[in-house]
Amino acid sequence: MAELPSVHVESTTHGTPIYTLPEILRQPLLWPTTLERVLLASEKMQLPARLCNAGILVTGAGTSAYAASAVAAAWHNASAIPTTDFLLDSNRHLADVGAVISLARSGNSPESVAVVERIREMRPDILQFAIVCNEDGALSYSGLDGLIVLDPRTNDQSLVMTSSFSNLVLAGLALAQPDSVPAAVEVFSKRAAELLPEIDGVCRLVADRARDRIVMLSSPPLLGWGREAGLKTLEMTAGGFPVATETYLGLRHGPMSFVKRDTLVMCLLSSDPVRRRYEVDLIHELRTKKIGYLVGIADPRESGDLFDEVIPSIAPEANDDLRTPFEILGPQLLGYYLSLRIGLNPDNPSPDGVINRVVQGVKIYHEASSSR
Repeated sequence: MAELPSVHVESTTHGTPIYTLPEILRQPLLWPTTLERVLLASEKMQLPARLCNAGILVTGAGTSAYAASAVAAAWHNASAIPTTDFLLDSNRHLADVGAVISLARSGNSPESVAVVERIREMRPDILQFAIVCNEDGALSYSGLDGLIVLDPRTNDQSLVMTSSFSNLVLAGLALAQPDSVPAAVEVFSKRAAELLPEIDGVCRLVADRARDRIVMLSSPPLLGWGREAGLKTLEMTAGGFPVATETYLGLRHGPMSFVKRDTLVMCLLSSDPVRRRYEVDLIHELRTKKIGYLVGIADPRESGDLFDEVIPSIAPEANDDLRTPFEILGPQLLGYYLSLRIGLNPDNPSPDGVINRVVQGVKIYHEASSSR
Protein backbone atom coordinates (compact mmCIF):
# COMPACT_ATOMS: atom_id res chain seq x y z
CA MET A 1 0.00 0.00 0.00
CA ALA A 2 1.28 3.48 -0.85
CA GLU A 3 2.67 5.61 1.98
CA LEU A 4 0.33 8.16 3.47
CA PRO A 5 1.19 11.80 2.85
CA SER A 6 3.47 13.67 5.18
CA VAL A 7 1.56 16.81 6.12
CA HIS A 8 2.77 19.80 8.11
CA VAL A 9 0.58 20.31 11.18
CA GLU A 10 -0.03 23.97 11.92
CA SER A 11 -0.30 25.44 15.40
CA THR A 12 -3.48 27.32 16.28
CA THR A 13 -4.54 29.82 18.90
CA HIS A 14 -5.94 26.86 20.84
CA GLY A 15 -2.88 24.59 20.62
CA THR A 16 -1.34 22.23 18.10
CA PRO A 17 -3.60 19.41 16.87
CA ILE A 18 -2.09 15.97 17.30
CA TYR A 19 -4.97 13.54 16.72
CA THR A 20 -7.37 14.54 13.96
CA LEU A 21 -5.16 14.55 10.88
CA PRO A 22 -3.44 11.21 11.59
CA GLU A 23 -6.84 9.69 12.34
CA ILE A 24 -8.12 10.85 8.94
CA LEU A 25 -5.05 9.76 7.01
CA ARG A 26 -4.74 6.26 8.44
CA GLN A 27 -8.24 5.15 7.46
CA PRO A 28 -7.11 3.20 4.37
CA LEU A 29 -4.79 1.19 6.61
CA LEU A 30 -7.61 0.29 9.00
CA TRP A 31 -10.34 -0.69 6.55
CA PRO A 32 -8.84 -4.18 5.92
CA THR A 33 -8.62 -4.79 9.69
CA THR A 34 -12.30 -3.89 10.06
CA LEU A 35 -13.28 -6.31 7.32
CA GLU A 36 -11.26 -9.10 8.91
CA ARG A 37 -12.71 -8.53 12.39
CA VAL A 38 -16.29 -8.36 11.16
CA LEU A 39 -16.09 -11.49 9.04
CA LEU A 40 -14.52 -13.47 11.89
CA ALA A 41 -17.10 -12.23 14.42
CA SER A 42 -19.94 -12.81 11.99
CA GLU A 43 -18.93 -16.43 11.53
CA LYS A 44 -18.49 -16.96 15.27
CA MET A 45 -21.90 -15.41 16.04
CA GLN A 46 -23.54 -17.23 13.08
CA LEU A 47 -24.90 -13.93 11.84
CA PRO A 48 -25.52 -14.87 8.19
CA ALA A 49 -28.11 -17.43 9.26
CA ARG A 50 -29.55 -15.31 12.07
CA LEU A 51 -29.94 -12.17 9.95
CA CYS A 52 -30.92 -13.52 6.53
CA ASN A 53 -34.68 -13.37 7.07
CA ALA A 54 -34.81 -10.86 9.91
CA GLY A 55 -36.02 -7.30 9.74
CA ILE A 56 -33.00 -5.29 10.84
CA LEU A 57 -32.87 -1.96 12.66
CA VAL A 58 -29.53 -0.10 12.70
CA THR A 59 -29.10 2.64 15.25
CA GLY A 60 -26.61 5.10 16.71
CA ALA A 61 -26.35 8.66 17.97
CA GLY A 62 -24.94 11.69 16.14
CA THR A 63 -22.30 10.64 13.64
CA SER A 64 -23.08 7.00 14.46
CA ALA A 65 -26.69 7.66 13.40
CA TYR A 66 -25.43 8.82 10.01
CA ALA A 67 -23.30 5.68 9.85
CA ALA A 68 -26.43 3.65 10.58
CA SER A 69 -28.26 5.42 7.76
CA ALA A 70 -25.46 4.56 5.31
CA VAL A 71 -25.52 0.90 6.38
CA ALA A 72 -29.30 0.53 6.18
CA ALA A 73 -29.32 2.05 2.68
CA ALA A 74 -27.21 -0.91 1.51
CA TRP A 75 -29.32 -3.60 3.18
CA HIS A 76 -32.58 -4.61 1.53
CA ASN A 77 -34.32 -5.60 4.78
CA ALA A 78 -32.91 -2.88 7.05
CA SER A 79 -33.98 0.51 8.32
CA ALA A 80 -32.17 3.09 10.44
CA ILE A 81 -33.31 5.23 13.35
CA PRO A 82 -31.14 7.40 15.61
CA THR A 83 -31.13 6.33 19.25
CA THR A 84 -32.09 9.92 20.01
CA ASP A 85 -35.35 9.42 18.07
CA PHE A 86 -36.00 5.86 19.19
CA LEU A 87 -36.12 6.84 22.85
CA LEU A 88 -38.98 9.25 22.23
CA ASP A 89 -41.18 6.89 20.21
CA SER A 90 -39.99 3.34 20.82
CA ASN A 91 -43.07 1.32 19.87
CA ARG A 92 -43.27 2.79 16.39
CA HIS A 93 -39.93 1.38 15.29
CA LEU A 94 -40.01 -2.28 16.38
CA ALA A 95 -42.71 -3.73 14.15
CA ASP A 96 -41.29 -6.63 12.10
CA VAL A 97 -37.82 -6.15 13.61
CA GLY A 98 -35.86 -9.29 14.43
CA ALA A 99 -32.41 -7.80 15.05
CA VAL A 100 -31.04 -4.46 16.23
CA ILE A 101 -27.47 -3.39 15.51
CA SER A 102 -26.07 -0.52 17.58
CA LEU A 103 -23.11 1.46 16.21
CA ALA A 104 -20.87 3.47 18.54
CA ARG A 105 -17.41 4.96 18.88
CA SER A 106 -17.07 5.26 22.67
CA GLY A 107 -20.18 3.30 23.59
CA ASN A 108 -20.72 5.72 26.46
CA SER A 109 -23.60 7.80 25.10
CA PRO A 110 -26.50 7.43 27.57
CA GLU A 111 -29.01 6.98 24.73
CA SER A 112 -27.11 3.98 23.34
CA VAL A 113 -27.35 2.02 26.57
CA ALA A 114 -30.94 3.13 27.19
CA VAL A 115 -32.06 1.83 23.79
CA VAL A 116 -30.64 -1.63 24.48
CA GLU A 117 -32.39 -1.73 27.84
CA ARG A 118 -35.70 -0.50 26.46
CA ILE A 119 -35.74 -3.02 23.62
CA ARG A 120 -34.92 -5.79 26.09
CA GLU A 121 -37.93 -4.74 28.20
CA MET A 122 -40.30 -4.42 25.25
CA ARG A 123 -39.13 -7.19 22.93
CA PRO A 124 -36.77 -9.68 24.62
CA ASP A 125 -37.02 -11.87 21.52
CA ILE A 126 -35.06 -9.37 19.39
CA LEU A 127 -31.40 -10.16 18.73
CA GLN A 128 -29.26 -7.23 19.85
CA PHE A 129 -25.60 -6.74 19.12
CA ALA A 130 -23.27 -3.78 18.70
CA ILE A 131 -20.31 -2.74 16.58
CA VAL A 132 -18.00 -0.58 18.67
CA CYS A 133 -14.61 1.07 18.49
CA ASN A 134 -14.15 1.00 22.27
CA GLU A 135 -14.42 -2.42 23.90
CA ASP A 136 -14.69 -0.93 27.40
CA GLY A 137 -17.63 1.43 26.85
CA ALA A 138 -20.88 1.14 28.77
CA LEU A 139 -22.65 -0.23 25.69
CA SER A 140 -20.44 -3.32 25.78
CA TYR A 141 -21.80 -4.17 29.24
CA SER A 142 -25.47 -3.41 28.57
CA GLY A 143 -26.76 -6.95 28.14
CA LEU A 144 -26.17 -7.38 24.42
CA ASP A 145 -26.39 -10.74 22.69
CA GLY A 146 -23.11 -10.10 20.90
CA LEU A 147 -20.36 -7.59 20.31
CA ILE A 148 -18.09 -6.80 17.35
CA VAL A 149 -15.04 -4.80 18.44
CA LEU A 150 -13.05 -2.91 15.81
CA ASP A 151 -9.33 -2.13 15.85
CA PRO A 152 -8.61 0.14 18.88
CA ARG A 153 -7.09 2.69 16.48
CA THR A 154 -10.59 3.38 15.13
CA ASN A 155 -11.50 4.83 18.55
CA ASP A 156 -10.65 8.41 17.56
CA GLN A 157 -9.20 10.54 20.34
CA SER A 158 -10.24 13.75 18.58
CA LEU A 159 -13.57 15.25 19.55
CA VAL A 160 -14.82 14.65 16.01
CA MET A 161 -15.42 11.18 14.58
CA THR A 162 -13.48 10.48 11.39
CA SER A 163 -11.84 7.04 11.26
CA SER A 164 -14.54 5.70 13.59
CA PHE A 165 -17.25 6.81 11.14
CA SER A 166 -15.80 5.18 8.03
CA ASN A 167 -14.95 1.96 9.87
CA LEU A 168 -18.36 1.68 11.55
CA VAL A 169 -20.02 2.12 8.16
CA LEU A 170 -17.69 -0.39 6.55
CA ALA A 171 -18.35 -2.91 9.33
CA GLY A 172 -22.08 -2.64 8.77
CA LEU A 173 -21.65 -2.92 5.02
CA ALA A 174 -19.60 -6.09 5.49
CA LEU A 175 -22.61 -7.63 7.22
CA ALA A 176 -25.06 -6.25 4.67
CA GLN A 177 -23.12 -7.27 1.55
CA PRO A 178 -20.49 -9.86 2.52
CA ASP A 179 -20.03 -10.93 -1.10
CA SER A 180 -19.25 -7.41 -2.40
CA VAL A 181 -17.37 -5.64 0.37
CA PRO A 182 -14.11 -7.68 0.50
CA ALA A 183 -13.22 -6.84 -3.12
CA ALA A 184 -14.18 -3.20 -2.57
CA VAL A 185 -11.94 -2.94 0.49
CA GLU A 186 -9.00 -4.46 -1.35
CA VAL A 187 -9.28 -2.05 -4.28
CA PHE A 188 -10.31 1.15 -2.52
CA SER A 189 -7.91 0.90 0.43
CA LYS A 190 -5.01 0.93 -2.00
CA ARG A 191 -6.55 3.63 -4.19
CA ALA A 192 -7.32 5.87 -1.20
CA ALA A 193 -3.73 5.68 0.02
CA GLU A 194 -2.49 6.57 -3.46
CA LEU A 195 -4.92 9.47 -3.89
CA LEU A 196 -4.66 10.97 -0.41
CA PRO A 197 -1.84 13.42 -1.25
CA GLU A 198 -3.89 14.85 -4.13
CA ILE A 199 -7.12 14.87 -2.11
CA ASP A 200 -5.32 16.64 0.72
CA GLY A 201 -3.94 19.29 -1.63
CA VAL A 202 -7.32 20.05 -3.22
CA CYS A 203 -9.02 20.24 0.19
CA ARG A 204 -6.41 22.76 1.39
CA LEU A 205 -7.07 24.88 -1.68
CA VAL A 206 -10.85 24.66 -1.29
CA ALA A 207 -10.64 25.55 2.40
CA ASP A 208 -8.66 28.68 1.53
CA ARG A 209 -11.24 29.63 -1.09
CA ALA A 210 -14.38 28.95 0.99
CA ARG A 211 -16.30 32.01 2.14
CA ASP A 212 -19.35 32.14 4.40
CA ARG A 213 -21.54 29.06 3.79
CA ILE A 214 -21.41 25.51 2.46
CA VAL A 215 -23.84 23.09 0.78
CA MET A 216 -23.31 19.32 0.63
CA LEU A 217 -25.16 17.57 -2.21
CA SER A 218 -25.75 13.84 -2.66
CA SER A 219 -28.44 11.52 -3.95
CA PRO A 220 -29.94 8.47 -2.25
CA PRO A 221 -28.47 6.11 -1.07
CA LEU A 222 -25.68 8.53 -0.11
CA LEU A 223 -27.69 10.72 2.26
CA GLY A 224 -25.77 9.42 5.27
CA TRP A 225 -22.61 10.62 3.54
CA GLY A 226 -24.14 14.06 2.97
CA ARG A 227 -25.28 14.56 6.55
CA GLU A 228 -21.96 13.42 7.96
CA ALA A 229 -20.04 15.59 5.48
CA GLY A 230 -22.00 18.61 6.66
CA LEU A 231 -21.56 17.73 10.32
CA LYS A 232 -17.77 17.56 9.99
CA THR A 233 -17.67 21.19 8.85
CA LEU A 234 -20.06 22.32 11.58
CA GLU A 235 -18.19 20.52 14.34
CA MET A 236 -14.66 21.39 13.30
CA THR A 237 -15.45 25.08 12.78
CA ALA A 238 -17.76 25.44 15.81
CA GLY A 239 -20.51 26.54 13.44
CA GLY A 240 -18.27 29.12 11.80
CA PHE A 241 -19.52 28.05 8.37
CA PRO A 242 -23.31 27.55 8.08
CA VAL A 243 -23.99 24.25 6.31
CA ALA A 244 -26.97 22.85 4.43
CA THR A 245 -27.19 19.23 3.31
CA GLU A 246 -29.58 18.41 0.49
CA THR A 247 -30.32 16.13 -2.42
CA TYR A 248 -29.76 17.41 -5.93
CA LEU A 249 -33.46 17.25 -6.76
CA GLY A 250 -34.45 18.64 -3.38
CA LEU A 251 -32.25 21.73 -3.71
CA ARG A 252 -34.61 23.39 -6.19
CA HIS A 253 -37.54 23.20 -3.79
CA GLY A 254 -36.59 26.13 -1.59
CA PRO A 255 -33.08 25.35 -0.30
CA MET A 256 -31.47 26.85 -3.40
CA SER A 257 -32.16 30.22 -1.78
CA PHE A 258 -29.28 29.36 0.57
CA VAL A 259 -26.82 29.30 -2.35
CA LYS A 260 -25.08 32.58 -3.11
CA ARG A 261 -22.41 33.45 -5.64
CA ASP A 262 -19.52 32.33 -3.42
CA THR A 263 -21.26 29.48 -1.56
CA LEU A 264 -19.11 26.35 -1.55
CA VAL A 265 -21.24 23.59 -3.08
CA MET A 266 -19.65 20.16 -2.65
CA CYS A 267 -21.14 17.62 -5.06
CA LEU A 268 -20.68 13.87 -4.72
CA LEU A 269 -21.49 12.51 -8.17
CA SER A 270 -23.42 9.25 -8.34
CA SER A 271 -22.07 6.18 -10.12
CA ASP A 272 -25.59 5.43 -11.38
CA PRO A 273 -26.09 6.89 -14.88
CA VAL A 274 -29.72 7.92 -14.32
CA ARG A 275 -29.06 9.58 -10.99
CA ARG A 276 -26.08 11.33 -12.51
CA ARG A 277 -28.19 12.90 -15.27
CA TYR A 278 -30.36 14.57 -12.66
CA GLU A 279 -27.27 15.70 -10.78
CA VAL A 280 -25.56 17.14 -13.84
CA ASP A 281 -28.72 19.03 -14.77
CA LEU A 282 -28.75 20.69 -11.35
CA ILE A 283 -25.07 21.58 -11.59
CA HIS A 284 -25.66 23.16 -15.01
CA GLU A 285 -28.54 25.14 -13.52
CA LEU A 286 -26.26 26.53 -10.80
CA ARG A 287 -23.77 27.46 -13.50
CA THR A 288 -26.45 29.23 -15.53
CA LYS A 289 -27.59 31.18 -12.46
CA LYS A 290 -23.95 31.99 -11.66
CA ILE A 291 -24.23 30.84 -8.09
CA GLY A 292 -21.98 28.51 -6.15
CA TYR A 293 -18.27 27.70 -6.00
CA LEU A 294 -18.68 24.14 -7.30
CA VAL A 295 -16.44 21.39 -5.97
CA GLY A 296 -17.00 17.85 -7.21
CA ILE A 297 -16.02 14.52 -5.73
CA ALA A 298 -15.70 12.74 -9.04
CA ASP A 299 -13.38 11.05 -11.48
CA PRO A 300 -11.36 13.99 -12.87
CA ARG A 301 -11.27 12.27 -16.27
CA GLU A 302 -15.08 12.27 -16.52
CA SER A 303 -16.14 15.49 -14.83
CA GLY A 304 -15.11 17.79 -17.68
CA ASP A 305 -15.78 21.46 -16.92
CA LEU A 306 -18.63 20.83 -14.47
CA PHE A 307 -16.68 22.01 -11.45
CA ASP A 308 -14.35 24.75 -10.30
CA GLU A 309 -12.31 22.14 -8.41
CA VAL A 310 -12.35 18.34 -8.37
CA ILE A 311 -11.53 16.14 -5.40
CA PRO A 312 -10.60 12.76 -6.91
CA SER A 313 -13.22 10.14 -6.14
CA ILE A 314 -11.85 7.00 -4.51
CA ALA A 315 -14.67 4.72 -5.63
CA PRO A 316 -16.36 6.36 -8.65
CA GLU A 317 -17.33 3.05 -10.27
CA ALA A 318 -18.67 1.32 -7.14
CA ASN A 319 -22.37 1.01 -6.41
CA ASP A 320 -23.45 4.11 -4.52
CA ASP A 321 -24.57 2.14 -1.47
CA LEU A 322 -20.96 1.03 -0.88
CA ARG A 323 -19.21 4.38 -1.38
CA THR A 324 -19.83 6.27 1.86
CA PRO A 325 -16.81 5.06 3.89
CA PHE A 326 -14.42 5.78 1.03
CA GLU A 327 -15.74 9.13 -0.18
CA ILE A 328 -15.97 10.75 3.26
CA LEU A 329 -12.22 11.49 3.36
CA GLY A 330 -12.57 14.71 1.32
CA PRO A 331 -15.17 16.35 3.59
CA GLN A 332 -13.16 15.31 6.65
CA LEU A 333 -10.03 17.00 5.32
CA LEU A 334 -12.03 20.06 4.28
CA GLY A 335 -13.38 20.40 7.80
CA TYR A 336 -9.88 20.01 9.21
CA TYR A 337 -8.39 22.80 7.10
CA LEU A 338 -11.35 25.11 7.65
CA SER A 339 -10.86 24.62 11.38
CA LEU A 340 -7.20 25.59 11.14
CA ARG A 341 -8.04 28.54 8.92
CA ILE A 342 -10.22 30.17 11.58
CA GLY A 343 -7.76 29.49 14.39
CA LEU A 344 -9.41 26.48 16.04
CA ASN A 345 -7.80 23.21 17.08
CA PRO A 346 -9.53 20.39 15.16
CA ASP A 347 -8.81 18.02 18.07
CA ASN A 348 -11.05 20.15 20.27
CA PRO A 349 -12.87 22.71 18.12
CA SER A 350 -15.23 23.52 20.98
CA PRO A 351 -12.87 24.91 23.64
CA ASP A 352 -15.81 26.38 25.56
CA GLY A 353 -17.34 22.93 25.96
CA VAL A 354 -20.48 23.53 23.90
CA ILE A 355 -20.03 19.99 22.52
CA ASN A 356 -17.93 17.16 23.91
CA ARG A 357 -16.37 13.93 22.70
CA VAL A 358 -19.05 11.99 24.60
CA VAL A 359 -22.42 13.71 24.88
CA GLN A 360 -23.24 15.07 28.32
CA GLY A 361 -26.34 16.22 30.16
CA VAL A 362 -28.74 13.53 28.90
CA LYS A 363 -31.36 12.28 31.38
CA ILE A 364 -33.17 9.07 30.51
CA TYR A 365 -36.91 9.08 31.28
CA HIS A 366 -38.29 5.56 31.26
CA GLU A 367 -41.88 6.76 30.91
CA ALA A 368 -41.07 8.41 27.54
CA SER A 369 -42.32 5.35 25.65
CA SER A 370 -46.09 5.22 25.24
CA SER A 371 -48.43 2.65 23.77
CA ARG A 372 -49.93 3.29 20.37
